[in-house]
Amino acid sequence: MPFFLLYNVSAFMLMNIEVSLSPSLFDTRVITGNHVTVAVDILRATSVVCAAFYAGVDHIVPLDSLVPLPYYREQGYLLAAERNGVKLMDATLGNSPTKYLSLDLHGQRVAYSTTNGTVSILCGARAGRCLIGSFANISILSEALVSERDVVILCSGWKGDPSIEDTLFAGALIERLQKLCDNVCIVNDAAQMSLDLWHIAANDPLNYCQKATHVHRLQRLGFDDDVRWAFLNDTCPYLIAFNDGKLIKIN
Repeated sequence: MPFFLLYNVSAFMLMNIEVSLSPSLFDTRVITGNHVTVAVDILRATSVVCAAFYAGVDHIVPLDSLVPLPYYREQGYLLAAERNGVKLMDATLGNSPTKYLSLDLHGQRVAYSTTNGTVSILCGARAGRCLIGSFANISILSEALVSERDVVILCSGWKGDPSIEDTLFAGALIERLQKLCDNVCIVNDAAQMSLDLWHIAANDPLNYCQKATHVHRLQRLGFDDDVRWAFLNDTCPYLIAFNDGKLIKIN
């Protein structure tokens, strides 16, 4: 049964939107009832997930630990693992979306563990329904969310701290939902700050994020192409959800 129905809703429907700037703040959120969480890691995990489905993967198992990886290797999964921006030596794949886009991964199953992003995905999934958010799928994601009453945008940040790029995306998503729905209620300051930051950076978010510490980190590692690609809209227009322990494409 599909989790999300794409249809027009009444302009009078109220949508509550909250932002958690990192997983360390997620348990203190205001919205705790039935809601959908949008997990966000622009640099790079949720962007990678979108790219992997574009490359043809069947599904992805997100992991917040490296311990289960040998088990998944035995089950025929490709291993994708990264820590601090660097691919682990025993993994087939790392955390570079442009690398995934260069591969033919049709029918492959991937077990995936990263420093921040998969932690956020699993954090959101434990709270209920969870969707993947990135600039790569922002339009179809926005359209899917218009039928929701309560939305929590969970930014991955970096090791418990907020990040500029994830916060910007949260603001961009809120702005789109405000345009699609007449009655959007911003329920916490983090959501308002995200929207305000997006209004500052919207004309050139890539340039604005040149001050971001994770951008500097990836550039030092030689991943400038990944940084540029991560801010392109709708390059991988898929709605991706966590379902029964794995990420699947549901459109």
